[in-house]
Amino acid sequence: MSTKVELLGMIFENPILPASGPIVEGLENLLSLNDLPLGGLVTKTISVTAAEVTKPCIVGTKHMIYNTELWSEMDIDYWVGILPELVQKKTKPLGISVGYTCEDFKITVPRLSPFADFFEVSTHYNRAALPDLVKCITSLTDKPVFIKMSPHIEDEIWFVDTILKNGATGVVAFNSFGPGAVVDLSKRSVLIGNQDGNSWVSGPAIKPFAIRRIANIRAHFPDMPIIGCGGVETAEDALEMILAGADLVQMLSSALLKGRKQYAAVVDKLPKVMAENDIESVESLRKTTLMLKPSGKGDYPVIDPVKCTNCGICVRVCPFEAYVASTKPIFSEDKCIRCGLCESLCPVGAISGALR
Repeated sequence: MSTKVELLGMIFENPILPASGPIVEGLENLLSLNDLPLGGLVTKTISVTAAEVTKPCIVGTKHMIYNTELWSEMDIDYWVGILPELVQKKTKPLGISVGYTCEDFKITVPRLSPFADFFEVSTHYNRAALPDLVKCITSLTDKPVFIKMSPHIEDEIWFVDTILKNGATGVVAFNSFGPGAVVDLSKRSVLIGNQDGNSWVSGPAIKPFAIRRIANIRAHFPDMPIIGCGGVETAEDALEMILAGADLVQMLSSALLKGRKQYAAVVDKLPKVMAENDIESVESLRKTTLMLKPSGKGDYPVIDPVKCTNCGICVRVCPFEAYVASTKPIFSEDKCIRCGLCESLCPVGAISGALR
């Protein structure tokens, strides 16, 4: 059973990478992540000047991260100063994230290219400027270039077709959602925000949107490298994203919510989840087409009395009250609409029939 990924001449021991953000800011953070069993590394987005970020800038809730971060708070001179040590000590491929304009790239990319195994480009979405932006950076380096997509792009197929025609290697799908707002009710204000009160949203809730977009891109571009990003929290999440078509998977918000050891937890669990789902290798899963026709049976739910712990969740959540609390839940077909909600929420897998 292999978690290894070979992509563009690079070998990743597993498909899990950090995404660009505060956890990959600076030498100390990157060396710390290098010691974890990640497949690769990615830097914070580097520009010519250091970003001036209003603090506080990050809020975590149970399943969400809100942020008003910008690019790296270290300028290009800092990064060029620390990258030789990082490259000397790293044990995995290094992606360098850069932004945002051609004028920036002309200064940063030639200085950063000797240290990069690949580039990731953060763009402020501008449909008219995209072709020239991609042409600019790809003319400045011979390293693979991945363009990071905003979730606000309405036509992802146009976006990918455009970046490929102008020299890009692949796509990162995708960035955080926004603008949003996180509120402090007691103070009648937002907790964090830019000058307009806006923040950007990431975390497990955005995973379904990322997976659907990746699947659509993969269907149209079967051979293009894709790095999936958005809402990955578990080994299952990562493998679902690979099934959708991603070659590699980035993860950030869950590491902010649970600590950077979450990276190791996800990587460590990959072989177990692969075995449970008859996945021989990450590479073979990537070559498996995600079926977009639901496989659910649509039958009435059946309760396994041995597995059932009488937790009462099915009784509480059924929209039509088809369950009645008892020693074991009593189920009524007359009220059931076979929606599958009870089966999806049963914590011990005691209900089957609608979805499986």
